[in-house]
Amino acid sequence: MLGEYRIEGRRASDIAASVERAIGAGELQPGEVLPPLRELAVYLEVNPNTVAAAYRTLRDRGVIETAGRRGSRVRPRPASTPREALRVEVPPGVRDTSDGNPDPSLLPPLERALAAAAARSSRRPVLYGTPAIDEELAALARSAFADDGVAEGPITITSGSLDAIERVLAAHLRPGDRVAVEDPGWGSLLDLVPALGLRPAPVGVNDEGPLPARLAQALEDGARAVVITDRAQNPTGAAVTAARAAELRALLADHPGVLLIEDDHGHGIVDLPLHPLSGVTDHWALVRSTAKAYGPDLRLAVLTGDAVTVDRVRGRQALGPGWVSHLLQDTVVQLWQTSAVDPTAVAGAYGRRRDPLIRALAERGVPARGRSGMNVWVPVPDETGAVARLLHSGWAVAPGARFRLHSPPGIRITVSGLSRGDIEPLADAVAAATGAGEPRRYE
Repeated sequence: MLGEYRIEGRRASDIAASVERAIGAGELQPGEVLPPLRELAVYLEVNPNTVAAAYRTLRDRGVIETAGRRGSRVRPRPASTPREALRVEVPPGVRDTSDGNPDPSLLPPLERALAAAAARSSRRPVLYGTPAIDEELAALARSAFADDGVAEGPITITSGSLDAIERVLAAHLRPGDRVAVEDPGWGSLLDLVPALGLRPAPVGVNDEGPLPARLAQALEDGARAVVITDRAQNPTGAAVTAARAAELRALLADHPGVLLIEDDHGHGIVDLPLHPLSGVTDHWALVRSTAKAYGPDLRLAVLTGDAVTVDRVRGRQALGPGWVSHLLQDTVVQLWQTSAVDPTAVAGAYGRRRDPLIRALAERGVPARGRSGMNVWVPVPDETGAVARLLHSGWAVAPGARFRLHSPPGIRITVSGLSRGDIEPLADAVAAATGAGEPRRYE
């Protein structure tokens, strides 16, 4: 039975645990086919319904996938194997362009905002029973959403974008449901979807956002939710244009029962306009994180959506953490009220690193993408080789496997730490690592 490994158990929970132990120990490999349901039932001398229940549990946990007559197999990337594990270990002396972090010099100082929040807390301590959302923060967020054309809806606060997306998905979907996700896309989201027992449906992306034909196919195949990054898409830098938004809205309008989630994590670091899709489906949500513009340690995101979705998120949150710290909420209020971040200046700073790198790569015959934000995506024929050769030449980049499902290989370069003098040497190194050209000498 499956070579050297024998599945054991008499109860569904025991059978599922046996399979999970084998996967964790490496005795069952990603992609390996499990025995047919009835065959395993005969082998274990149990009712076929018991094996069916075990397989259903494994599928709901994101451990295996079932493909009709082709049977059940271990997921190519089990939910227990996070994509963050694919990061490059950066040796001393190697420049790190792999981490996806913002430039600390572009983040606002927090001392005054934190001090003001602490002073306010001293005057009005937050105790149990205090409303979960600061009224000033909600009003500022609502005004900003309205200015950007986002459909009107109630506001709530979560501990970052991924927390918001997880809560919204859990509010509407059940294990086994399909979720259309960008490919390449945010690695943490690609891990989260199977971890929730959901099935990712990859949707290709170009510089203008998700490809309508690919999204249409995912919807026809039964996707019950769609997650779209509006601007500064990670890892490609895509930003949804007005024309693409119109196409996507028309497409989604034909599927009003689909849950739409928009991630506008680029708010505050891009100067491209937002073209929201919100309100075109019955259930929707749009989330904005403070991480990229104000610092990753400010674990706060504002979420708006239809009344049912936001109410469900609030209700479930009340049964867990209860609320996001009012100290953080008050700090963000202070930062917003004092215009601590100038989005035009921040976007310009990233653009002056990103755009010259893309041009320098093009001059060397290396195509690259990066319309907005702090990342550049470079398609490569040999991802592992390119990462290794760049590391040897003194540059650490992120392997594209962290961000891909079925899209072609690539590498991601974060430009946050680059200076003007880094552009040409880095472009030379990438060209040499990808076989696109010979490096130039510098005297």
